[in-house]
Amino acid sequence: MTTYNLEKISHQWGALAYLLSVPRTESEYDNLVAFLDNLSDVVGNSEDHPLASLMETIGTLVEAYDNEHYPISEGDPIEAVKYLMEVHGLTESDLPEVGNQEVVSKILSGKQSLNVSHIRALSERFKVSPSTFL
Repeated sequence: MTTYNLEKISHQWGALAYLLSVPRTESEYDNLVAFLDNLSDVVGNSEDHPLASLMETIGTLVEAYDNEHYPISEGDPIEAVKYLMEVHGLTESDLPEVGNQEVVSKILSGKQSLNVSHIRALSERFKVSPSTFL
């Protein structure tokens, strides 16, 4: 990378640093999660969207904070879903990729099992390994 490019980036960094830095506090983390939610609404599942790589980068930063501050114990996929919903401030209605509120309620109560489609959607939504939900 040329010196010119580094100078150009350093002039822009002040406006971007809060979005592209590892969150150190709960407040920074909450702001990053909110930004990721907004990005997700705009980008959706489109890998061709101009902001898709930004969404992936922000997701990686959020995941790193989650892994350090909110480790999920192995074993109970339903507890993992409940935990991730709580951390992200979601309700049963906030997971349309899994199903409607009734389907999510059945899954959370243990009346319905997670299927491959649910696991894939949750893994993508929360940027965690599918094995979290097995």
